[in-house]
Amino acid sequence: MEFFGVDLLDLWHGRLSLRRIGVLIRSLMNKPGRSTLLVAMDERAKWPESDYMLARVSDALELSNFLFLKANLPEEEADPLELPPPIPRPGEPEPPQASPEQFSDARELNNFFGRLNSA
Repeated sequence: MEFFGVDLLDLWHGRLSLRRIGVLIRSLMNKPGRSTLLVAMDERAKWPESDYMLARVSDALELSNFLFLKANLPEEEADPLELPPPIPRPGEPEPPQASPEQFSDARELNNFFGRLNSA
């Protein structure tokens, strides 16, 4: 009703057909901007185009800084540098996260705290 001035109750009153509803829904999918229907059907619609462009610019800037550092640092310092992770975007799978570090066992903790107490 917001965009087309059509009331869905007209379907039950016989003034609106299912075909017409399908046409209206397809045209809603092609409208610029965000809508609840589009977000429910495609998660990528949560962000407007400007947010996607800003994320891309940010990713490119971080990559540019990384490449600048990689080219201008001595080789020993440049080797441990890692590529910056891209900004997560809605509707895209999250990158796999590194497994957490191994925790110390009881013997290592006892030795560590024992050295702290003896100092």
